[in-house]
Amino acid sequence: MKILVNEGITQEGVVILEDKGFEVLITKVAQEQLENFINQNSIDAILIKNKTQVQQELIDACPSLKLIASGSTTMDNIDVQYAIDNGIQVVNSQEGSANAIAELVFAHLSGMVRNLHLSNREMPLEGDMNFKGLQKLYRGTELKGKTLGLIGINATSIATAKIAIGLGMNVVITDPEETEASIELEFFDGQTIQFELNSISFDEVISDSDFISVHLHTHEFQLGETEFKKMKDGVGIINCVKSGLIDEVALVEALEKGPVKYAALDSFENEPNPEIQLLMNPNLSLSPKISNATNEAQQRVSIELANQITAILS
Repeated sequence: MKILVNEGITQEGVVILEDKGFEVLITKVAQEQLENFINQNSIDAILIKNKTQVQQELIDACPSLKLIASGSTTMDNIDVQYAIDNGIQVVNSQEGSANAIAELVFAHLSGMVRNLHLSNREMPLEGDMNFKGLQKLYRGTELKGKTLGLIGINATSIATAKIAIGLGMNVVITDPEETEASIELEFFDGQTIQFELNSISFDEVISDSDFISVHLHTHEFQLGETEFKKMKDGVGIINCVKSGLIDEVALVEALEKGPVKYAALDSFENEPNPEIQLLMNPNLSLSPKISNATNEAQQRVSIELANQITAILS
Protein backbone atom coordinates (compact mmCIF):
# COMPACT_ATOMS: atom_id res chain seq x y z
CA MET A 1 0.00 0.00 0.00
CA LYS A 2 1.10 3.54 -0.75
CA ILE A 3 0.99 6.40 1.74
CA LEU A 4 1.43 10.02 0.68
CA VAL A 5 2.94 12.19 3.39
CA ASN A 6 1.98 15.62 2.16
CA GLU A 7 2.69 17.80 5.19
CA GLY A 8 5.50 16.18 7.07
CA ILE A 9 6.29 13.22 9.24
CA THR A 10 9.40 12.51 11.29
CA GLN A 11 11.76 9.68 10.52
CA GLU A 12 10.40 7.69 13.48
CA GLY A 13 6.98 7.55 11.83
CA VAL A 14 8.42 6.65 8.43
CA VAL A 15 10.36 3.74 9.94
CA ILE A 16 7.20 2.34 11.59
CA LEU A 17 5.29 2.48 8.30
CA GLU A 18 8.09 1.05 6.16
CA ASP A 19 8.74 -1.76 8.65
CA LYS A 20 5.12 -2.79 8.13
CA GLY A 21 5.62 -2.93 4.38
CA PHE A 22 4.05 0.37 3.36
CA GLU A 23 5.53 2.44 0.55
CA VAL A 24 5.91 5.98 1.92
CA LEU A 25 6.00 8.88 -0.54
CA ILE A 26 7.31 11.99 1.20
CA THR A 27 6.28 14.58 -1.34
CA LYS A 28 4.76 18.02 -0.91
CA VAL A 29 2.03 18.10 -3.54
CA ALA A 30 0.30 21.40 -4.28
CA GLN A 31 -3.45 21.45 -3.66
CA GLU A 32 -4.29 21.88 -7.34
CA GLN A 33 -2.14 18.87 -8.26
CA LEU A 34 -3.26 16.60 -5.46
CA GLU A 35 -6.08 14.82 -7.31
CA ASN A 36 -3.86 13.84 -10.24
CA PHE A 37 -1.00 12.73 -7.98
CA ILE A 38 -3.26 10.51 -5.84
CA ASN A 39 -4.85 8.87 -8.88
CA GLN A 40 -1.66 8.46 -10.91
CA ASN A 41 0.12 6.82 -7.97
CA SER A 42 -2.86 4.85 -6.61
CA ILE A 43 -2.44 6.37 -3.15
CA ASP A 44 -4.19 4.41 -0.37
CA ALA A 45 -3.68 6.86 2.49
CA ILE A 46 -2.75 10.51 2.80
CA LEU A 47 -1.16 12.16 5.83
CA ILE A 48 -1.75 15.92 6.16
CA LYS A 49 -1.86 18.76 8.68
CA ASN A 50 -3.79 22.04 8.43
CA LYS A 51 -2.98 23.39 4.98
CA THR A 52 -4.08 20.57 2.68
CA GLN A 53 -7.82 20.49 1.97
CA VAL A 54 -9.54 17.11 1.64
CA GLN A 55 -13.12 17.99 0.86
CA GLN A 56 -15.99 16.26 -0.95
CA GLU A 57 -14.74 17.04 -4.45
CA LEU A 58 -11.31 15.49 -3.84
CA ILE A 59 -12.81 12.48 -2.05
CA ASP A 60 -15.15 11.81 -4.99
CA ALA A 61 -12.30 12.15 -7.47
CA CYS A 62 -9.90 9.75 -5.69
CA PRO A 63 -11.46 6.28 -5.36
CA SER A 64 -8.19 4.66 -4.23
CA LEU A 65 -8.18 6.57 -0.92
CA LYS A 66 -8.89 4.37 2.09
CA LEU A 67 -7.61 6.54 4.92
CA ILE A 68 -6.98 10.21 5.76
CA ALA A 69 -4.62 10.91 8.66
CA SER A 70 -4.28 14.37 10.18
CA GLY A 71 -1.41 15.55 12.34
CA SER A 72 -3.65 18.23 13.86
CA THR A 73 -5.98 18.07 16.85
CA THR A 74 -8.57 19.88 14.70
CA MET A 75 -9.69 18.72 11.27
CA ASP A 76 -11.46 21.77 9.83
CA ASN A 77 -9.69 21.18 6.49
CA ILE A 78 -11.24 17.72 6.08
CA ASP A 79 -14.85 16.83 5.25
CA VAL A 80 -14.75 14.16 7.94
CA GLN A 81 -18.36 13.00 7.85
CA TYR A 82 -18.46 12.78 4.05
CA ALA A 83 -15.26 10.72 4.05
CA ILE A 84 -16.66 8.32 6.67
CA ASP A 85 -19.94 8.04 4.79
CA ASN A 86 -17.93 6.98 1.75
CA GLY A 87 -16.00 4.29 3.57
CA ILE A 88 -12.80 6.24 4.18
CA GLN A 89 -11.22 6.02 7.63
CA VAL A 90 -10.26 9.35 9.22
CA VAL A 91 -7.79 9.50 12.10
CA ASN A 92 -5.92 12.28 13.84
CA SER A 93 -3.51 12.80 16.71
CA GLN A 94 -5.18 13.23 20.09
CA GLU A 95 -2.26 12.82 22.46
CA GLY A 96 0.90 13.75 20.57
CA SER A 97 0.63 17.54 20.74
CA ALA A 98 -1.27 17.85 24.04
CA ASN A 99 1.75 18.77 26.17
CA ALA A 100 3.04 21.26 23.61
CA ILE A 101 -0.34 23.00 23.57
CA ALA A 102 -0.53 23.02 27.37
CA GLU A 103 2.94 24.54 27.67
CA LEU A 104 2.02 27.29 25.20
CA VAL A 105 -1.12 28.05 27.23
CA PHE A 106 1.11 28.63 30.25
CA ALA A 107 3.75 30.48 28.27
CA HIS A 108 1.06 33.00 27.36
CA LEU A 109 -0.57 32.93 30.78
CA SER A 110 2.68 33.41 32.71
CA GLY A 111 3.75 36.16 30.33
CA MET A 112 0.43 38.00 30.61
CA VAL A 113 0.21 38.09 34.41
CA ARG A 114 3.77 39.43 34.61
CA ASN A 115 3.15 41.82 31.68
CA LEU A 116 5.97 40.35 29.60
CA HIS A 117 4.02 40.93 26.38
CA LEU A 118 4.10 44.66 27.22
CA SER A 119 7.57 44.78 28.76
CA ASN A 120 9.11 43.12 25.71
CA ARG A 121 7.72 45.95 23.57
CA GLU A 122 8.68 48.82 25.86
CA MET A 123 12.12 47.80 27.16
CA PRO A 124 13.84 48.31 23.77
CA LEU A 125 12.19 51.76 23.56
CA GLU A 126 12.44 53.05 27.15
CA GLY A 127 14.58 50.62 29.10
CA ASP A 128 17.60 52.90 29.20
CA MET A 129 15.63 56.08 30.00
CA ASN A 130 12.68 54.92 32.11
CA PHE A 131 13.88 51.75 33.84
CA LYS A 132 12.31 52.50 37.24
CA GLY A 133 9.14 53.79 35.65
CA LEU A 134 8.66 50.53 33.81
CA GLN A 135 9.27 48.62 37.04
CA LYS A 136 6.29 50.37 38.64
CA LEU A 137 4.16 50.07 35.51
CA TYR A 138 4.54 46.32 35.13
CA ARG A 139 3.75 45.07 38.60
CA GLY A 140 2.16 41.67 38.08
CA THR A 141 0.11 38.88 39.59
CA GLU A 142 1.08 35.35 40.68
CA LEU A 143 -0.71 32.26 39.41
CA LYS A 144 -0.42 30.22 42.59
CA GLY A 145 -3.75 30.07 44.40
CA LYS A 146 -5.73 31.40 41.43
CA THR A 147 -8.52 29.45 39.71
CA LEU A 148 -8.06 28.18 36.14
CA GLY A 149 -11.25 27.25 34.32
CA LEU A 150 -10.96 24.74 31.49
CA ILE A 151 -13.71 24.43 28.89
CA GLY A 152 -13.65 20.93 27.40
CA ILE A 153 -12.32 17.62 28.70
CA ASN A 154 -9.74 16.10 26.36
CA ALA A 155 -6.02 15.46 26.09
CA THR A 156 -5.06 19.15 25.80
CA SER A 157 -7.13 20.33 28.77
CA ILE A 158 -5.87 17.46 30.93
CA ALA A 159 -2.26 18.32 30.03
CA THR A 160 -3.02 21.96 30.90
CA ALA A 161 -4.58 20.94 34.22
CA LYS A 162 -1.41 19.02 35.13
CA ILE A 163 0.72 22.15 34.80
CA ALA A 164 -1.82 24.25 36.69
CA ILE A 165 -1.98 21.80 39.59
CA GLY A 166 1.82 21.69 39.69
CA LEU A 167 1.86 25.48 40.04
CA GLY A 168 -0.58 25.36 42.95
CA MET A 169 -3.62 26.58 41.04
CA ASN A 170 -7.20 25.53 41.66
CA VAL A 171 -8.59 23.84 38.53
CA VAL A 172 -12.27 23.68 37.55
CA ILE A 173 -13.48 22.05 34.38
CA THR A 174 -16.64 21.80 32.30
CA ASP A 175 -17.70 19.79 29.28
CA PRO A 176 -21.07 19.38 27.54
CA GLU A 177 -20.65 15.58 27.38
CA GLU A 178 -17.91 14.34 29.73
CA THR A 179 -18.58 14.20 33.47
CA GLU A 180 -15.09 13.79 34.94
CA ALA A 181 -11.39 13.99 34.13
CA SER A 182 -8.73 11.70 35.53
CA ILE A 183 -5.39 13.48 35.90
CA GLU A 184 -2.12 11.77 36.76
CA LEU A 185 0.90 13.91 37.60
CA GLU A 186 4.18 12.19 36.84
CA PHE A 187 7.39 13.35 38.54
CA PHE A 188 11.04 13.04 37.53
CA ASP A 189 11.68 10.19 40.00
CA GLY A 190 8.80 8.02 38.82
CA GLN A 191 6.33 8.98 41.53
CA THR A 192 2.75 9.78 40.49
CA ILE A 193 -0.24 11.50 42.07
CA GLN A 194 -3.79 10.94 40.87
CA PHE A 195 -6.47 13.66 40.77
CA GLU A 196 -10.12 13.30 39.81
CA LEU A 197 -11.91 16.44 38.61
CA ASN A 198 -15.68 16.41 38.26
CA SER A 199 -17.21 18.50 35.50
CA ILE A 200 -19.23 21.41 36.86
CA SER A 201 -21.66 23.72 35.08
CA PHE A 202 -20.43 26.02 32.34
CA ASP A 203 -21.81 29.09 34.12
CA GLU A 204 -19.94 28.17 37.33
CA VAL A 205 -16.66 27.86 35.45
CA ILE A 206 -16.91 31.19 33.64
CA SER A 207 -18.13 33.10 36.70
CA ASP A 208 -15.70 31.63 39.26
CA SER A 209 -12.44 31.45 37.26
CA ASP A 210 -9.60 33.95 37.33
CA PHE A 211 -8.37 32.57 33.99
CA ILE A 212 -10.22 30.59 31.33
CA SER A 213 -8.66 28.37 28.67
CA VAL A 214 -10.84 26.99 25.86
CA HIS A 215 -10.21 23.42 24.67
CA LEU A 216 -13.29 22.39 22.65
CA HIS A 217 -13.01 21.21 19.03
CA THR A 218 -16.58 21.93 17.97
CA HIS A 219 -17.96 24.56 15.57
CA GLU A 220 -21.00 24.96 17.80
CA PHE A 221 -19.37 26.89 20.66
CA GLN A 222 -18.11 30.42 21.02
CA LEU A 223 -17.28 32.69 23.95
CA GLY A 224 -18.95 36.00 23.27
CA GLU A 225 -20.54 39.08 24.80
CA THR A 226 -23.08 37.12 26.87
CA GLU A 227 -20.38 34.94 28.44
CA PHE A 228 -17.97 37.82 29.06
CA LYS A 229 -20.63 39.65 31.09
CA LYS A 230 -20.78 36.71 33.52
CA MET A 231 -17.02 36.64 34.18
CA LYS A 232 -14.99 38.08 37.05
CA ASP A 233 -13.54 41.54 36.68
CA GLY A 234 -9.90 41.16 35.60
CA VAL A 235 -10.31 37.71 34.05
CA GLY A 236 -7.80 36.31 31.55
CA ILE A 237 -8.85 34.36 28.43
CA ILE A 238 -6.65 31.93 26.46
CA ASN A 239 -7.28 30.10 23.17
CA CYS A 240 -4.41 27.98 21.89
CA VAL A 241 -6.57 25.22 20.41
CA LYS A 242 -8.93 26.16 17.57
CA SER A 243 -10.05 29.22 15.63
CA GLY A 244 -13.60 30.43 16.08
CA LEU A 245 -13.93 29.58 19.78
CA ILE A 246 -13.90 33.27 20.77
CA ASP A 247 -15.88 36.15 19.30
CA GLU A 248 -12.96 38.48 18.57
CA VAL A 249 -15.06 41.64 18.25
CA ALA A 250 -16.65 40.98 21.63
CA LEU A 251 -13.23 40.14 23.09
CA VAL A 252 -11.72 43.47 22.05
CA GLU A 253 -14.70 45.30 23.55
CA ALA A 254 -14.38 43.30 26.78
CA LEU A 255 -10.68 44.19 26.94
CA GLU A 256 -11.47 47.88 26.54
CA LYS A 257 -14.51 48.08 28.85
CA GLY A 258 -14.08 45.04 31.08
CA PRO A 259 -14.26 42.51 32.55
CA VAL A 260 -11.39 40.96 30.57
CA LYS A 261 -7.94 42.21 31.58
CA TYR A 262 -5.75 39.77 29.64
CA ALA A 263 -6.21 37.61 26.58
CA ALA A 264 -3.95 35.32 24.59
CA LEU A 265 -4.63 33.95 21.11
CA ASP A 266 -2.75 31.39 19.08
CA SER A 267 -5.75 30.72 16.80
CA PHE A 268 -7.75 33.36 14.94
CA GLU A 269 -11.09 33.63 13.17
CA ASN A 270 -9.43 35.04 10.06
CA GLU A 271 -6.36 32.88 9.45
CA PRO A 272 -3.78 33.47 8.12
CA ASN A 273 -4.65 37.19 8.22
CA PRO A 274 -5.67 38.14 11.79
CA GLU A 275 -7.60 41.37 12.18
CA ILE A 276 -5.44 44.45 12.67
CA GLN A 277 -7.28 45.47 15.87
CA LEU A 278 -6.02 42.24 17.40
CA LEU A 279 -2.45 42.62 16.20
CA MET A 280 -2.19 46.19 17.51
CA ASN A 281 -3.94 45.64 20.85
CA PRO A 282 -1.40 45.98 23.70
CA ASN A 283 -3.50 43.84 26.03
CA LEU A 284 -3.27 40.78 23.81
CA SER A 285 -0.51 38.18 23.89
CA LEU A 286 -0.31 36.68 20.39
CA SER A 287 1.40 33.83 18.56
CA PRO A 288 1.00 32.60 14.94
CA LYS A 289 -0.66 29.18 15.47
CA ILE A 290 2.40 27.50 16.97
CA SER A 291 0.62 25.44 19.64
CA ASN A 292 1.93 22.09 18.41
CA ALA A 293 5.10 23.39 16.75
CA THR A 294 7.73 21.66 18.87
CA ASN A 295 10.19 18.99 17.77
CA GLU A 296 8.98 16.66 20.52
CA ALA A 297 5.31 17.07 19.59
CA GLN A 298 5.99 16.36 15.93
CA GLN A 299 7.81 13.15 16.83
CA ARG A 300 4.98 11.99 19.10
CA VAL A 301 2.33 12.89 16.51
CA SER A 302 4.21 11.02 13.78
CA ILE A 303 4.54 7.87 15.89
CA GLU A 304 0.90 8.05 17.00
CA LEU A 305 -0.37 8.43 13.43
CA ALA A 306 1.95 5.75 12.04
CA ASN A 307 0.68 3.28 14.64
CA GLN A 308 -2.93 4.15 13.85
CA ILE A 309 -2.36 3.73 10.11
CA THR A 310 -0.66 0.35 10.49
CA ALA A 311 -3.39 -0.90 12.84
CA ILE A 312 -6.10 -0.01 10.31
CA LEU A 313 -4.47 -0.88 6.98
CA SER A 314 -2.15 -3.78 7.82
